[in-house]
Amino acid sequence: MAILENIRKRTTILILIIGMALFAFVISGVFTSNDFAGGKVGSEVAEINGESISIDAFRREVETASRRYGPNFSSTQLVNTVYDQEVRKAILNQQFEDLGIDVESDQIIEFVRTSGYAQIPDFLDENGIFNEEVFKSAIADWRANDPLRYDAWLQDEKSIIQAAKERMYFNLIKGGVGATLAEGEFDYQLANRKVDIQYVRVPYSSIPDSTIQVSKSEIQAYISNHQDQFQQEKARDIRFVYFEEKPSAEDDKAVKDAITALLSDTVEYSEERDATDTIPGFRNTTDMVAFLDRNSDTKFDTIYKAKNDLPSIAADTLMSMSVGEIYGPYKDGDFYRVSKIMDKKTNGTVKASHILITWEGAERANPSITRTKEEAEARAKELLVEAKKEGTVFTTLARENSDGPSAPRGGDLGYFQEGVMADEFNDFCFNNPVGAIDLVETQFGYHIIKVDDKQDVIQVATLSREIEPSEETINTLFTDATKLEMATMDAEPENFGDIARESSYTVRPVNKIKEMEENLPGLGSQRSIVQWAFNDDTNVGDIRRFNVNNGYAIVQLTKKYKKGLMTPEDASATALPEIRKKRKAEQIIAANQGKAMDAFASDNNVSLSNASALTIKAPTIPGAGREPLVVGRAFALDQDQTSNLIEGETGVFMIKVTNKEEAPSIENFSTYANNLRSSAANRVNGAVYNALKEKAEIEDKRATFY
Repeated sequence: MAILENIRKRTTILILIIGMALFAFVISGVFTSNDFAGGKVGSEVAEINGESISIDAFRREVETASRRYGPNFSSTQLVNTVYDQEVRKAILNQQFEDLGIDVESDQIIEFVRTSGYAQIPDFLDENGIFNEEVFKSAIADWRANDPLRYDAWLQDEKSIIQAAKERMYFNLIKGGVGATLAEGEFDYQLANRKVDIQYVRVPYSSIPDSTIQVSKSEIQAYISNHQDQFQQEKARDIRFVYFEEKPSAEDDKAVKDAITALLSDTVEYSEERDATDTIPGFRNTTDMVAFLDRNSDTKFDTIYKAKNDLPSIAADTLMSMSVGEIYGPYKDGDFYRVSKIMDKKTNGTVKASHILITWEGAERANPSITRTKEEAEARAKELLVEAKKEGTVFTTLARENSDGPSAPRGGDLGYFQEGVMADEFNDFCFNNPVGAIDLVETQFGYHIIKVDDKQDVIQVATLSREIEPSEETINTLFTDATKLEMATMDAEPENFGDIARESSYTVRPVNKIKEMEENLPGLGSQRSIVQWAFNDDTNVGDIRRFNVNNGYAIVQLTKKYKKGLMTPEDASATALPEIRKKRKAEQIIAANQGKAMDAFASDNNVSLSNASALTIKAPTIPGAGREPLVVGRAFALDQDQTSNLIEGETGVFMIKVTNKEEAPSIENFSTYANNLRSSAANRVNGAVYNALKEKAEIEDKRATFY
């Protein structure tokens, strides 16, 4: 008791001691963790030329992007999109800072005026035109009365300022892009000087690849001499077996049998009343709504449907049936269905086109419309006369004259059923035959209407059951996947494929997966597999089972690629054809040195060919393909002169110039100079940024966090 009493007296001290111990435990974890020790950077998602992008700021941008793009983007797509945007912003902002580029309020307003923001209704005056004062007043009103909208605008303003700076920066560069008349003349000559040649080509394919032996050291030498072509990012190769959770043949039959059984009446015994009841089936039920609620995966849809609205597999049959008839069971995707015609309306849907001529003050009229109602009527009557003339194309007339939003579609309104359009419009369409054209007035304006087509519509009740894998099928799938996983993990890594194939499973490879990829062919979005493959603890040969969309994947890591220069093995697919081509060229040239053109052709079993009107700007030889060196050599020869052997892209050539045609003389080359200038200016934005990005030192740390 004395001891307990002493403990009670020292409760506060004990709490402090325990607290300090817990604190020490937590802190020691911080200081010894990988996060602090350098194994995992915890504060930045990227570094661009020494400038960090904070992970906290980056996450805020991802959250903003999530609200903007919604469910259309996966989390990885959002991260990658925002990353590209932030890298671009950082690289360009460094340029802006170096050059002292900034924007003032008047430049922001000018940018808004010439962008999509100028169409925001709050920024428009009574004439529907962007107004600077209205714009300023709207922003001030949001700030005072609508904080959420004002905060959203501040985010937009950041984007506007960035975009305005970019426009200024790229316009400055475009201002320095030019082309002289001499350059215009040179471009003209490249496109219009022409040469005709006679040529002999011995294709490289005439020498079998198998006769050209290439050593590993030769491939390594080729890589060293062409390093820019053989740079690679960090990547991984995997292979997998996919166990898809799908219905078996037995599951399919069970659903079909179940839905078939629901067609007919059933007899049930009632123990309470000691009597039997007849339960109407789908064929005879008088309460279709209740029947489908109890027995179907889809409810009763009372809307009448045209042929185009019905399942394509059954549409023709259903449209030909009478009321009360039943079709099915039929398979429609992942469902078995039985359909019953409940009602039918002849010509129940109409396809029409119209030309709308409206007036100032009419409902939904464009603010730019200034004509009076009388003027609108007169114009509509003129167009009606034109529309009824033989040979008039109604769609063209509508496209050029209609005030309605359907004008770009030639006035086409598509198919619609009764009650959708304004009463006067509706009555004309449904009470007149196909081809009828006339004038109708509604609250929206005057309509010149053309009835294009009519179709019957039907009301269909459909009993549906989805074909799903049974519990037994799912359990069997899991067992099979587990067996393969265990069998391959107990074997040598290289035996993965053989073991899978022994059980008739398909092994699928996926090569050169990048660190921030998400979608894997055959599996879809599988970020967890990519993260596992890039984990430092995952070794080549490791195997793991993953729960994937509708099933399981047994995955094996088969190869790791380091960032940098490719190995000879990795580069061989690209390097070998080029090395072989060079060696073949040397063989052909050595064997045919000093021969005349006829001998060169006959000794190699090839024929003389002709090509005419070749230009340096389009150096393609018919029958041989693109050969810039060969065509360039032709222009360097005199007429009737024959070349030596030329190492081309597709073979070794010997050519003879048969005709040379100078470009026609013109007085001025300003058009060609202007085209060069415009073409160069159009490439500025992409070319300049790509050059800056290529030069920048970028450290990507996304995979640390995502």
